[in-house]
Amino acid sequence: MKNVNIVGVPEHFNLPWHLAMEDGAFEDRGIALDWTDVPEGTGKMCQLLETGKADMAIILTEGIIKSISQGNPSKIVQEFVSSPLLWGIHVAADSERSSIASVQHDKVAISRMGSGSHLMAYVNAQNQGWDPEKLQFEIVDNLDGAVKNLTEGSNAYFMWEHFTTKPLVDNGTFKRLGDCPTPWPCFVIAATDSFLKDNRGVLGHILDIINTYTLEFKEIPSIDRTLSNRYGQQLEDIQEWLGKTSWGQQQMTPKTLEGIQSRLFELNLVEEIKDSSRFLWK
Repeated sequence: MKNVNIVGVPEHFNLPWHLAMEDGAFEDRGIALDWTDVPEGTGKMCQLLETGKADMAIILTEGIIKSISQGNPSKIVQEFVSSPLLWGIHVAADSERSSIASVQHDKVAISRMGSGSHLMAYVNAQNQGWDPEKLQFEIVDNLDGAVKNLTEGSNAYFMWEHFTTKPLVDNGTFKRLGDCPTPWPCFVIAATDSFLKDNRGVLGHILDIINTYTLEFKEIPSIDRTLSNRYGQQLEDIQEWLGKTSWGQQQMTPKTLEGIQSRLFELNLVEEIKDSSRFLWK
């Protein structure tokens, strides 16, 4: 058996991986896929790839592109979720603020620097016509840290995936002021250069399996109920999310990559636009 260490967020997007593992699909190909949930998100996963503590990651597109641009020895091997991610913009439920415009001068609670919650704050600021250079941040590690930060009076706002935080809006922990969708495919599969160097065949098997599962995912009987039960979501919310979400089975195009790099460069989040060969595995 070939051991492969893979990391991802503990969210509904990654259920296809867990179903494949529960079915023994990877073991049937001689692969022991060791999955680790990383609730801290993309910034932490970039660190795990960079230090060789993970071989692969299911990771936010903007985060891994910034990290690779800054020297992370990894590659994007394929898109995973090709649709945008809907980032909810949240404040404490008892806050008097009631619009995105009302948080312009407030700090942003983020999981860590280089995370999606960090980078998308810049995209949102630009969308709103604010000066992204004036953003200030408070690091809260993960969603639980954000709950503590906001409810204990920090007056920060917090950006996280709309449907993951929906139960916290419903139960009166957060108030959502609006949403900010990513202007690109939201999740990719990434792997370290050292893993890719010696495991082309293994990676081919892994992609074959996960692509089969994602291609057929929405057709699984009662998949909406399964997702609702496993992730503590209202059934109607899961049904709305399924309608908005599409999984990809192909490598990202150089044109898409260039567009993302250009936006990050415009926001001073990367120093230069680099050739696609630095980012995309072939």
